[in-house]
Amino acid sequence: MEAGASRATTPSVAFGDISPSRGEIAVVAESAADVPAREALLDRAMGPKRRKKSSEKLRRGRRPSEGLAFVARDASGTVAGTVRLWDVVLGEGGKAALLLGPLAVDPALKNAGIGSALMRHAVTEAERLGHAAILLVGDAPYYERFGFSAAKTGSLAMPGPYERHRLLARELVVGALDGAQGTLKAAGRKLKAQRLPLAA
Repeated sequence: MEAGASRATTPSVAFGDISPSRGEIAVVAESAADVPAREALLDRAMGPKRRKKSSEKLRRGRRPSEGLAFVARDASGTVAGTVRLWDVVLGEGGKAALLLGPLAVDPALKNAGIGSALMRHAVTEAERLGHAAILLVGDAPYYERFGFSAAKTGSLAMPGPYERHRLLARELVVGALDGAQGTLKAAGRKLKAQRLPLAA
């Protein structure tokens, strides 16, 4: 499905392979009210250098792909994890795809299965909404369990410094990445410019 095409955005909830000792965690669609908590969580989990990553160049000034921004909440409603997917094109005039990231979990809740639940939900929803492929920059030993590999990313590149072996992909439609080449480019909806108040 082409980027920007109309898609159903049915709200969704998933319960992942969460450790019972951590209490109930639900993966739900991110809301505007979650943004401050999400940003604080990302700062704790990834540090200030997160804004300098190559992936950030594709996200800056854009909104996540429609219906593909999720948070994990604990029983009290606190944001315990986050994942978002972004519309990109593979090279100049290339195929539409998604870029996943960042995926982050509150450092105090690591190894509770929250990251896995977020990943499985994100992939399932991307497939349900008709997307053909997902790319990400990450550690292969972790993401291989979700079907990601570097097998079809050899002719693709990120717009900035990155470690080539960490550019991974998963096809949601068989053959979606056949012949894909070039540098990933942002294709998502742009953020609306903030209007400055008029001087009195």
